[in-house]
Amino acid sequence: MALLASRTQQTHGAPAPLVDRFGRVHTDLRVSLTDRCNLRCTYCMPAEGLNWLPKAEVLGDDEIVRLARIAVRDLGIRSIRLTGGEPLLRRGLPGLVARLAELGPELSLTTNGIGLARTAVDLKAAGLHRVNVSLDTLRADRYAEITRRDRIADVFAGMAAAQAAGLAPVKVNAVPVRGVNDDEILDLVEFAAGHGYRMRFIESMPLDAQGAWDRSKMITADELLEILGQRWELVPVGRHGNAPAEEWRIADTETVVGVIASVTRPFCGGCDRVRLTADGQLRNCLFATHESDLRALLRGDAADAAIERAWRNTIARKGPGHDINSADFVQPDRPMSAIGG
Repeated sequence: MALLASRTQQTHGAPAPLVDRFGRVHTDLRVSLTDRCNLRCTYCMPAEGLNWLPKAEVLGDDEIVRLARIAVRDLGIRSIRLTGGEPLLRRGLPGLVARLAELGPELSLTTNGIGLARTAVDLKAAGLHRVNVSLDTLRADRYAEITRRDRIADVFAGMAAAQAAGLAPVKVNAVPVRGVNDDEILDLVEFAAGHGYRMRFIESMPLDAQGAWDRSKMITADELLEILGQRWELVPVGRHGNAPAEEWRIADTETVVGVIASVTRPFCGGCDRVRLTADGQLRNCLFATHESDLRALLRGDAADAAIERAWRNTIARKGPGHDINSADFVQPDRPMSAIGG
């Protein structure tokens, strides 16, 4: 019935919405382009890295574009975020971005910023709209300790290049961890404001490969706001639509700070996101413990209608929210680097 409704409405130019059983409409697709990364962040993976996906298991450009076309044309997806691993490691990325841009969605990318200085202009020309850059510290020594790589200068250069290319607003994502970088919260805000970037803090989540997440080391949203409030008056901006970040403006300035409180202030009730892993598995939640194999359908010569149906069925099974704060919570088998943000 849902498939019939989709085809009928599509005739008139509007696909049937991608709705779950709680009435949430999904319009935001996160696509992981690779599980590989050129950093070894201590909160994400072990020093030796992980067992990367074999190349044959990773979706090719044609497969990604086909799935994106179905998502935009038949399912009502309006924005696509390219993630990883580190998406800038994907060969021929500007060409893939150009093909996705032709489909018409808002296109953004989350990156560690290391390769951004040499690709920002090409990505903008290809149709990318903006970037989010992960940066947890401003100190070179601390960056090397956290990421196990001495590359902070490349990150600074990448953000500047993105800003100059018009990939704005450049959003800076930091995960504050107690005893690691929580003494830099105010410095990060001042850095972002001074460069015209937009600062966002994200509560640490149990998505590390080692399974070593420690809730006691998480800096909560309430703690963040208390720290920020000691220096500045914060004016609530709220949340834009179903965006994950709650935002505050520093009084008498244009500086806006966002907080993504996935653990202590879950926003599952308004979630509009669906995720596609680099090997073609569809996830209806970041913390999902089950996936739907779209790659098998693609490589089994399934028709677009069959892929659409599988997509809708996956979203229909979506639960009310994650269970991080429940005794029943089970950490996903895949870490964040393999799921994609």
